[in-house]
This record gives sequence, C-alpha cells and structure tokens, in this order.
Amino acid sequence: MDQEREANLANWESRVAIHVASQEYDVDALVAGSRRLSDVVAFDEPFLGDLTGLDAVHLQCHIGTDTLSLARLGARVTGLDFSPSALEAAREIAQRAGIDATFVQSEFYGAVDALGAERFDLVYTGVGAIGWLPDIAGWARVVAALLRPGGRLYIREGHPMMWTLDDDMQIGFPYFERGGVVRMECDTTYADKEARISAPVTYEFNHGLGEIVQSVLDAGMTLTRLVEHDFCEWQGLPPMVQESDGKWRMPVDVRDRLPLMYTLEARK
Repeated sequence: MDQEREANLANWESRVAIHVASQEYDVDALVAGSRRLSDVVAFDEPFLGDLTGLDAVHLQCHIGTDTLSLARLGARVTGLDFSPSALEAAREIAQRAGIDATFVQSEFYGAVDALGAERFDLVYTGVGAIGWLPDIAGWARVVAALLRPGGRLYIREGHPMMWTLDDDMQIGFPYFERGGVVRMECDTTYADKEARISAPVTYEFNHGLGEIVQSVLDAGMTLTRLVEHDFCEWQGLPPMVQESDGKWRMPVDVRDRLPLMYTLEARK
C-alpha cells in the first residue's frame, strides 16, 4: 500500500467509532425504523426507483448505512470498503436492523477480483467517495466490469468546481485530476466537529466533470442522466446557508454562479 492510501486508511479507521455514535449517521434511528432510510438514500430514492430483486453493490460503503438503505428499497446488497473497522461496524448495524447484507473488504481497484465480474444490476456510489481515488478512468473501468449488461451506475457527488474553492472562496485546489494529489490535515470529521481523530492527514484528488463523463463513456457505458445541482446536503463552503428544506445553498445573489453537486447515471 502506498503512502497516500495508507494515510487515508488510517484516517478512515480513526473515524469509525465517532461516526457510529454521531447524529449525522443516526444509527439508532436507522436500526429502529424498519422503513427508515439514510438521508443520502432518501434523497436518491425517487431516482433509484424500485430495486426489488436487483443485485446492488455500494462501493466505498464505509459503515454501511446507505448500503442497508438500498436493501430497504428491495435490493440484495453488497458493500465494499477498505476499512476493516468500518465493515465490522456495518455488519453489526445490519444484524441489529435485521437486514441481510454482505460486506467485503478490498481496495477499490481490487473490487472485481474481490466480488467477481458482471455480478450487479446497480453500482451505487455515495457522496464524498471518488475524491479518495487517484484514477477516475480506472474507477469507471471497475464500475463497468462489475455491472451486468443493462446494469446501471448511479453516482451523486460534490461538484468538482466546489472542491476547488478554499474557505476564502478562492480557487485554491486543482480542478483536473492531472493537478495531482492534495495533502490535507484536519483532526475533526464532518460527522462530529467536536470529536478528535487520531490520524488527521489525508490525500485527496479532484476529477473534472468532463474527466468523469469521458471515463464513463470510455468504459463502454452510455450516459443517461447528468444533472448539476445548486444545493448541497452539507455546508460545503462558508457562505452557504441552510434553507427550510434542509439543503445548503449559496446566498440568493450568487446562487446561479456555482454548481454544488451533480447526479450522473449510466447504463452498460
């Protein structure tokens, strides 16, 4: 494992206990409500549709709350992640919730070897995942290899333009993947700003929207949906304000100037 993946693994390992206990993930509520979904999957539900009888894989699944929510939409679910502590937590949450789910430990680019080719009808990737991966073309090849013919990719992510901005709203980080890795250091986590994590260093990568779309096309998939959103589910930038629907948006006078998230769907 190279230095960047080793540091990122240590970082995510150090987040697990904090995330399981956090209000952000609200594990107890997810377990208690037989029809409750994670906030992430609740947003995606109208676009995902009925998943009954489909085989779905959630890549970079972390503690599995979104994975288990896909099961509540009817899918037979598999979650894949590189963090053993996260997967241990995911299995425990699944058991508590009475949900049948499989969780597999693997580096992302080893997913096909770990899971098998053409096994899934849906590849699902949650918000905040692909920025940890150095090679977006390799990401798309993995997705395509995992999908059966006719299978679907669904990804919703922070917009790469938003990821370029620093807290002063200046372009402080690369837009394109070729801009290289960015070393970050932060001893807190988005799920709990008070708790401290023991491994604060991370290495992160941006991928331009064109790079993402082209990687999907080059991997043999057909783009079926691409939507840019003017809102976020979290305060991605200091000027953003939370509105009555719970979404975070830029102030009204600059709202039409910056995309904050995007949703992409494709078919194999």
